[in-house]
Amino acid sequence: MAVYAIGDLQGCYDPFRRLLDKLKFDPDEDRLWLTGDLVNRGPKSLKTVRFVRSLGGSAKVVLGNHDLHLLAVAHGIGNSTDRFGSLARILAADDSDDLIDWLRCRPLAHYSKKLNTLLVHAGLPPQWSIKKTLVYAAEVESRLRSKSYVKFLAKIYGNSPDRWSGDLSGYNRLRFIVNCLTRIRMVDKKGRLDFEHKGPPADARKGLTTWFEAKDVAWKGTRIIFGHWSALGLIINPDLICVDTGCVWGRQLTAVQLGKRPKVTQVMCHNS
Repeated sequence: MAVYAIGDLQGCYDPFRRLLDKLKFDPDEDRLWLTGDLVNRGPKSLKTVRFVRSLGGSAKVVLGNHDLHLLAVAHGIGNSTDRFGSLARILAADDSDDLIDWLRCRPLAHYSKKLNTLLVHAGLPPQWSIKKTLVYAAEVESRLRSKSYVKFLAKIYGNSPDRWSGDLSGYNRLRFIVNCLTRIRMVDKKGRLDFEHKGPPADARKGLTTWFEAKDVAWKGTRIIFGHWSALGLIINPDLICVDTGCVWGRQLTAVQLGKRPKVTQVMCHNS
C-alpha cells in the first residue's frame, strides 16, 4: 500500500485527476492524505469535492481555511460568494446539503502512529505537543459536528487571541485552535501568531519566524505534513513536508509518497 500526501487542490480537479493517473493510484490499495482547501479559487470545486467524497476511506482529508469558509457561506456567514463563483456552484448543486454535511465532518488533524506523522492544513504553534494538538483539534471537530455548529461558524472569524494559553476558553479558545491549524504561517519570539505576512519567509519583518522554525517547539520528534503556504514551495526533510506548490497559481500539483525515502510526483496545473 502506498500513501501519498497531496497539497491544496483549490478546485483544480483536472490536474488532480491527472496526478492520480500518473501515480496509478488504486483506491482499493493506496491512500491519499489531502492537506485541505479542496475548494475555492480553482474552476471545479464542485467536481473536486464530489470526487474526493467518493473515495471514501481511501482519502484522509483535513479541513483548510477555505473549506471552513465554504461551510460559513453556506449558512449566510462571512463574505459573499461573488469573489469565487465556484463556491456558488457548490451551494446551488442538488447534493449541496450532503456535500456540506460531509465536509463539516472532516477532521482538522490526522495522525498516524505507524508513520509518526501528523497531517494538518497550516501548522502548529510552538506550545503544542502532538497529543495536545489532537485534543484541541477534537474540540473544534466536536463543535462542527454538533447541532449548534452554525453558531460556532459565526464566531471563527478574527485574529485574536494571537497567543496560546491553557486558560483560554469559549469561542476565544476555539478561534485560536482554528487559526493555528488552518491559517498559521509566522510567529514572533513569544509565540504570537502573525497573519499579515503571506509571502516568502525571507521577506518577513524582523522578529518573525516560520512556525516550524520556532525555538523549543513541543511537537518536535514527529513529522508534520502541511499545505496552505504556496510561497514556500516544496519542502521535504525528516521532520517536515510542505506540499502546497501553487497549483491554483499556475504552478504544480504535488504528491509525495511517504516512506523512508519520500518520492515526489508532480503535474503542471492546466485547468480546463
